[in-house]
Amino acid sequence: MKRHLLFTSTLLAVTLLANIACAQKKTEGNKNESIKPEMKIQKNLTDDQLLDLVQKQTFRYFWDFGHPVSGMARERSNESFNYGSEVVTTGGTGFGVMSIIVAAERKFITREQAAARTKKIVDFLYKADMYHGAFPHWLDGATGKTIRFSLKDDGADIVETAFLFQGLLTAREYYTEKNPVENSIRSKISQLWEAIEWNWFTQNQNILYWHWSPNNGWAMNHQIRGYNECLITYILAAGAQRFPVNRPVYADGWAEGRHFLNGKKYYDINLPLGMDFGGPLFFSHYSFTGLDPRGLKDQYADYWEQNKNHTLINRAYCIDNPKKFKGYGANSWGLTASDSWSGYDAHSPTNDHGVITPTAALSSFPYTPEYSMQALKHFYFDLGDKLWSEYGFIDAFSEEKNWYAKSHLAIDQGPIIVMIENYRTGLLWNLFMKSLPAVNGLMRLGFTSPALKKYEPAVIKP
Repeated sequence: MKRHLLFTSTLLAVTLLANIACAQKKTEGNKNESIKPEMKIQKNLTDDQLLDLVQKQTFRYFWDFGHPVSGMARERSNESFNYGSEVVTTGGTGFGVMSIIVAAERKFITREQAAARTKKIVDFLYKADMYHGAFPHWLDGATGKTIRFSLKDDGADIVETAFLFQGLLTAREYYTEKNPVENSIRSKISQLWEAIEWNWFTQNQNILYWHWSPNNGWAMNHQIRGYNECLITYILAAGAQRFPVNRPVYADGWAEGRHFLNGKKYYDINLPLGMDFGGPLFFSHYSFTGLDPRGLKDQYADYWEQNKNHTLINRAYCIDNPKKFKGYGANSWGLTASDSWSGYDAHSPTNDHGVITPTAALSSFPYTPEYSMQALKHFYFDLGDKLWSEYGFIDAFSEEKNWYAKSHLAIDQGPIIVMIENYRTGLLWNLFMKSLPAVNGLMRLGFTSPALKKYEPAVIKP
């Protein structure tokens, strides 16, 4: 009888352990489960189905192609320019972290999978190279060591750090559940955030400097003056609790840029800020993946008007097509920085080489939804056999040169997912605008926004 009970108990214990192991294996399998690409062009999709497909397939760049050790976003899908396969990008990872949140909300992956990947990224960053709290442009995704971006750019990059933390602060607002994984995400993001010495990057002047290197010091001497993609850098720098910059750094530095104020009309469209014709469209994307431009104003501009009109001018130029490039038109527009037939270039109406970059129109969905959808349908339904890939749309193409990129870039793929979601639900905007650094930074610099109305100026520390 005792032997029978012992045998039965042992059998039950073995069965229980086997079931636990099976469940753990299944959970681990789900954690690393890839997303199957949809390579066949589907002709009868509704607008919502098409947006779902584009977000999901583009997300594969960050999920399936994310670095296996760090979880961070690889710089690009090819190894051009001798980058190597280990190069991960800090700014692109900021967009990738936001993309993971979108994927969780859209049920492409589970929240648990999203949190696990985000924790992997944050844990890696916690041990990676940093300089006065700021990260370099590129890291080795396996070791966390700095990879030199250019000859003397082998240290801190405060702009890439700002793009990264726009994503991480958004994640801190999203992962609010009381469990070990999400607790750890919030805690380490907070520690990393507090470590950034924003005011050190002023060199005691009223302006931020882009780079610092332990080997080359301030040799690059690159001041961050507007108007361009770097607005978020000044807002986060002003929003810091420990090492903030003050308002004169913004007013005397950023806002005194040679290309800051504009006020001219192009194609009968007013452009408040920026260079002639507005420059490449990423100026209206990168800082606004988290920063909500709806109703956002300061003494210089209405940023919704700025971004919408910038986009409309860019499209109007492509329709006008003064250089008569093949393929330009109302359904094929969008000039921004990307790969091209002649190498990487910052395409714009004043630097036009016949290259259309899908992220330009697709990341502009919040500003020009009808026109962006028109471009999306053309890219997918009409040109999909040339443009559609396992990671969404290829980086760029030129019908004039019969050239179609074989590459994808994190900084181009990420805004597609995030800005489409901001158009659809405002998800990332709503999360980021709740973060204390965003609130503090905007209020310290004199911005107004509907998102700030519930906050009293008295809560902002001097």
